[in-house]
Amino acid sequence: MRGLHADTGYLMYRLGLRSGQLFNTFLQESGLRLRHYALLRFLATSEGALQRELSTRLGYDPSAIVGLVDDLEKLGFAERRPSPDDRRSRTVVLTADGRGFLRDTDEAGLRVTNELLGPLDAAERETLHTLLQRVAEDGLT
Repeated sequence: MRGLHADTGYLMYRLGLRSGQLFNTFLQESGLRLRHYALLRFLATSEGALQRELSTRLGYDPSAIVGLVDDLEKLGFAERRPSPDDRRSRTVVLTADGRGFLRDTDEAGLRVTNELLGPLDAAERETLHTLLQRVAEDGLT
């Protein structure tokens, strides 16, 4: 029987947990968690998104999105605005303070990544990133 570390899925799961722990520790000072950070990063690449779109794109339960957006609004990092296409819907947008928070966390995010990927050299990190992007684009869309 093969060992547990021979299972790629298990290794990915364990690395995901470790990555989440490291990011959550770093975010703890701000009162945010990795889920908030992911939502902010997504909003930084868009002109805004409906909550249901955020749920689909991030893979979070719709009820979780409501709470996450509420938290980000309280901090002034995001806001809900009337949707230009449907006044009954709200679009979530990143605020200037949210952009500032993301800029301030860039270096800390790189430190977390460097700690997690410490055993790999720069070329191996690039290869890993490229492969993970390919898997994510195929399996997480």
